[in-house]
Amino acid sequence: MRRLLHALALGSLMLAATPVFARDAGPVTHSMTGRGNVTIEALSQGSGPTIVILPSLGRSGEDYDAVSRLLAEDGFRVLRPQPRGIGRSAGPMEGLTMHDLAADVASVIEHEKAGPAVVVGHAFGNFVARQIAADRPDLVKGVVVAAASAGKVPPGSTEKPIGPEMRKAIDGPSDPSLPEEKRLKYLRIAFFAPGNDPRVWLGGWNEAVHHMESHARNHTPVDDYFAAGSAPILDLQAEHDPVAPRRFAGVLKSLLGDRVTIVVIPNASHALVPEQPAAVAREIAKFTRNLDAK
Repeated sequence: MRRLLHALALGSLMLAATPVFARDAGPVTHSMTGRGNVTIEALSQGSGPTIVILPSLGRSGEDYDAVSRLLAEDGFRVLRPQPRGIGRSAGPMEGLTMHDLAADVASVIEHEKAGPAVVVGHAFGNFVARQIAADRPDLVKGVVVAAASAGKVPPGSTEKPIGPEMRKAIDGPSDPSLPEEKRLKYLRIAFFAPGNDPRVWLGGWNEAVHHMESHARNHTPVDDYFAAGSAPILDLQAEHDPVAPRRFAGVLKSLLGDRVTIVVIPNASHALVPEQPAAVAREIAKFTRNLDAK
């Protein structure tokens, strides 16, 4: 009897120590969506409620490999439309507005029959995400703005949302003519918290896409996208983000009210995703599940 009890106790300990593995994320597949003279490539992974992830200025959806895998393992389908000029995405690159870039992503959501989806916009991508929610509310059930400049400053402030020196640091890493050490310096200033390795973002920049997206931002009134229509918003902030600094941390919520939820990710700067992928995935999943539960 004593041996039986010992065996049962040992078995219980082994079961308690056995990790519960997440589901298989599955492969990343690629699809193409045509819209007039524009073709957009999208990366897709997982199954379940759809989360669309839009990249930072001049960068690719491949930056989100780790976050996409974690979300797919957690029971979500993740779509990553590539901006024009990256991967196999192609179309006119001159004279665009945020409405054009939003329409590119909207065409993917429609083609994939994935709406309404949660749309995540990282850094520059947050403007596109909010523009989609404003232009196509039927396709968006919630918006996550990650390491995002709100595009406005607190009432009474005379500052610009992003000042000229910070703009220089944001633009610098995508300039291939600059020495590596200069680009690393800019990455440390604008994108990576102290102690986090900026070298992971030395590559992956597309200068032509950077200019195309910058033009679209500069030639679209901020009020076109600021409010993200009427969608619920998760404002996923980075603790050490100089591009969206703490003194501006309450702008979205102060102007849009209770439909904005703020979560701060520690030990991260404007790059955020390569710095804290697990925390980013966890908060996106939590926000999406809360929306689905309502």
